[in-house]
Amino acid sequence: MNVITDSVEISTCGHTDIIDITPQVEQALREAELERGNLTVFVSGSTAGITSIEYEPGLLKDLPEAFEKLAPTGVTYHHDIAWGDGNGYAHVRAAILGPSFTVPFDNGKLLLGTWQQIVVIDFDNRPRRRDLIVQMIGE
Repeated sequence: MNVITDSVEISTCGHTDIIDITPQVEQALREAELERGNLTVFVSGSTAGITSIEYEPGLLKDLPEAFEKLAPTGVTYHHDIAWGDGNGYAHVRAAILGPSFTVPFDNGKLLLGTWQQIVVIDFDNRPRRRDLIVQMIGE
């Protein structure tokens, strides 16, 4: 059993920016040369999250609209009062989504569904550079 940790850096626009990171994750797995196991992607920071979706135009509109209903912008959050940075909603959204996603792999390939991609959603109120940790456990 091997544990390999890699990293990927991305730039985001913030404001519920959804970025397909599947190609970068697949590249990390190829470079690790592992055949089977589990891969976890983790985003450092408390205003972004990771999940999987079908990366298509309708969902790229639906998902931000759903998050707007769950944790709306334009509302004062206790975080905003404490820190004055206006991104309380981003912290709440990221906590709901979660900072990591795990997918099994076999024969050196991610076992994602046909229409399933891994995405980072950056909820912050400004562009950011994000460090993603890709950790693979396998053989």
